Amino acid sequence: MTRIKLKNIDTRAPKRLNKEHVKRETQKLKFKLEELQNLMFAESKHAILVILQGMDASGKDGAIRYVFEVVNPMGCRVFSFKAPTEPEQKHDFLWRVHQHTPEKGLIHIFNRSHYEDVLIQRVHKWVDEKTIKQRYEHINNFERLLTDAGVVVLKFYLHISNDEQLVRLNERMSDKAKMWKYNEDDLKEREFWEQYMNAYESAFENCSVVPWNIIPADQNWYKEYLIAKKVVETLGGLKMKFPGLKPHGNGPQTSDKDN
Repeated sequence: MTRIKLKNIDTRAPKRLNKEHVKRETQKLKFKLEELQNLMFAESKHAILVILQGMDASGKDGAIRYVFEVVNPMGCRVFSFKAPTEPEQKHDFLWRVHQHTPEKGLIHIFNRSHYEDVLIQRVHKWVDEKTIKQRYEHINNFERLLTDAGVVVLKFYLHISNDEQLVRLNERMSDKAKMWKYNEDDLKEREFWEQYMNAYESAFENCSVVPWNIIPADQNWYKEYLIAKKVVETLGGLKMKFPGLKPHGNGPQTSDKDN
């Protein structure tokens, strides 16, 4: 496939779009998502795995909160993947991820994912390039396995600009409602911006068994619209039906009092 160059992709919505109109459309999509998720839960033949990747402050938490707020909690789970724990480090890198993939009827959302093992670990050279290439292959096989098992995988990269990220990180130091998110390491990681962009582009190129969706993320209203639209279109394409009642025996049942 042609290598995706992130510097050539806009991080903002097209200027022709009307913000309020798009936000109204997003609300409609969210109610449609609620209906489709309920249908998928009832039919129990498909599962959805939503993978959200992006730089710090790209809006992963906000996308989860806003897009999926109408979904019945019985049918949706969210998992965040931070630095591996000591027990996780004693297993293969996919072990901690695989156990959280969705069963039929459910939506699972990964806030960061197995891609961290070919991103931050590559940027900081915690593993060598041979290992990274092996992991690309393992990821592709993992996503093939999920697809073959009836799990629809949706991968989103939230594409934020360097300037917008800095604005949001600074907000975390001044806004009491966001201060809990502040981590001084986030500013240190900005020094590796170009390395991260290269690592992402390499992941897009080498792990494309399931296609990536590059989502402009400088404006939350546009980011949320695009994610909601893709999830709804995907669910709608599954042609799901509510299960019908199955008749008992070989014919109509009658009670004794009818005889």
